[in-house]
Amino acid sequence: MGAGGGPSRDRDTADATVGVAQTAGVTGGYTACVRFDPEYVSQVLNENFEDAKTLFLGPLMAIHRAHLVMLADRGIVAAGDARTLRQALDRVSLSDIRQTPYDGTCEDLFFYVERLLTESCGDDVAGRLHTARSRNDVDMTMYRMRLREHVLAVLEAVLELRGTLCELAERHRETLIAAHTHTQPAQPTTIAHYLLAVIEQLERDAQRLRAAYATTNRSPLGACAITGSGFPIDRNLTSTLLGFDGPTGNTYGSIATVDYLLESVAAVGVLLVGLGRFVQDLLLWCTVEFGYLRLADGFVQASSIMPQKRNPVALEHARAIASKAVGETAAITAVVHNTPFGDIVDTEDDLQPLVATAFRDAVRAVTLIAAALRGAELDVARLEARAGEGGTTLTELADHLARTHDVPFATAHAIAARLMQARRDRPDAPLGAVLSTVSGDLLAVPLHIPDAEIAEVMSPRHFIEVRKTLGGPAPAETTRALQESRRQLAADRVFLDDTRAALARAESDLQARSAAL
Repeated sequence: MGAGGGPSRDRDTADATVGVAQTAGVTGGYTACVRFDPEYVSQVLNENFEDAKTLFLGPLMAIHRAHLVMLADRGIVAAGDARTLRQALDRVSLSDIRQTPYDGTCEDLFFYVERLLTESCGDDVAGRLHTARSRNDVDMTMYRMRLREHVLAVLEAVLELRGTLCELAERHRETLIAAHTHTQPAQPTTIAHYLLAVIEQLERDAQRLRAAYATTNRSPLGACAITGSGFPIDRNLTSTLLGFDGPTGNTYGSIATVDYLLESVAAVGVLLVGLGRFVQDLLLWCTVEFGYLRLADGFVQASSIMPQKRNPVALEHARAIASKAVGETAAITAVVHNTPFGDIVDTEDDLQPLVATAFRDAVRAVTLIAAALRGAELDVARLEARAGEGGTTLTELADHLARTHDVPFATAHAIAARLMQARRDRPDAPLGAVLSTVSGDLLAVPLHIPDAEIAEVMSPRHFIEVRKTLGGPAPAETTRALQESRRQLAADRVFLDDTRAALARAESDLQARSAAL
């Protein structure tokens, strides 16, 4: 039972004295008694009751109302009884339930609410609400209702981060930086080009989250225990009233499958692993040795003993929280791995708090990164001064020799490498003279290229300006790419707003249909 589950899904349980629950007999009513061990109560039932109050009370009450509206609409429950049940639901105080400690008199939150309804309108009427449903399909519906909220919360945080990175990239379309491969200076690029790589990765993360939402947002209600019902229920109606895009299909799979959850968890895991690599770069940039990035004062901490320290702890916390969430996503997969394909508590009560924590930590990490970067400053002069160090522009020299002087690229590559070595040995020698010497060793006729031409070719600014390849660092290309990223960001924001508006409309419609009973 998702809202504080019990020991077995093969029997329903009801009211009890402390530590005692009653199980349903074959002919209905509640007969045989089972006394739960105090350790089981303290270690399982109490924990599940508290978790359910936090996570699933709202969804549970919505499901009650939607199911009641459907039962009345299909004539399964008489109009008078439906009205009495709706009035009993209206009298349930959610705030009072949230303040109620677990005392063992009910197995779980589901039966606690059922008892409140029974006290309000009597056994005969209250018992009709459970027609054509099970705790199984109620649970699976609650889980999906909560999970879709988790997915949208992470998506919103991702969109905020993308917006922040777009603004930062816009300001630094011309800012040079040495790109690294294998942790070594490789070629010049721009901050915008680097950030666009992160932005596009986040765009794919958003696509994965949207796909996960679509998979999640299907209603299992009506699957009952696992085989559906002989009553003429309308699964499409309850699905619509609860804001789902439609009902799930196979009733067995509606209860047994957990791939919808794993898809969402996997999307979050991929997001956080990618972001963790980005944060690792940012922390390196914050070191004194690099000195590229400076966080605003509100995101750093000092030392209790070393006056000079300015620690970029916000990014460290973001990395730690993200790593924690990655571990939580792995734990979710581990918990459901190799469990029976059917109704089983491994995928239910004990798992759901871990799901909530994983998504909460994901939102925390993504939000913190965006906040830390919003007021961060980049040392443009330092970045550009280092962009051409270490021979980062030699690729363009080799390209230039091949493109302009008809030298085979392999030979041009060797000439450029020898030029760099010769410059280390004779740093003050004119470029043209050095090039002539090293090229003469590899070509039949030495190359005679003016110093100014070589200097221009080997400048970091020239390097990025000529790289107009689709997705390249040339400012004209990064400007185009940023415009596309902004369009995609706007479209994803429309999706988020429309999705939340649809859920709000469904909630309003449910309230209206319930009130009309």
